[in-house]
Amino acid sequence: MKIGELSHRTGVSVRMLRYYEAEGLLKPARRESGYRDYGSEDERVVGAIRMLNTSGLKLDFIRRFLSCLRSEGPILHPCPDLLAAMEQEMQALDDQIKRYRKSRTLLGSYYSEMRDHS
Repeated sequence: MKIGELSHRTGVSVRMLRYYEAEGLLKPARRESGYRDYGSEDERVVGAIRMLNTSGLKLDFIRRFLSCLRSEGPILHPCPDLLAAMEQEMQALDDQIKRYRKSRTLLGSYYSEMRDHS
């Protein structure tokens, strides 16, 4: 399929698909005419990239696990290294949420104190 069709099927812009290719995340075949020729595996990989990126993972993280994205079966093959890395990312998010909650509590107490004295 051409890049426009892949874009339509995945909801990822043509510009972003070209960026994925430039970053080495996609390697479409080329037709004799030079046009990119994407297959069903490319569609699956783009779907997985989009899903992981939407969840907050950066492309550098996703690039490390391309082999897990290119496997048959579920959109994300449960590679042990990917599972461990995702667990680390979730822990980092949990830690960040705790820091935000603490900051929110402190800010709220300062705000209340200032408002009471105005």
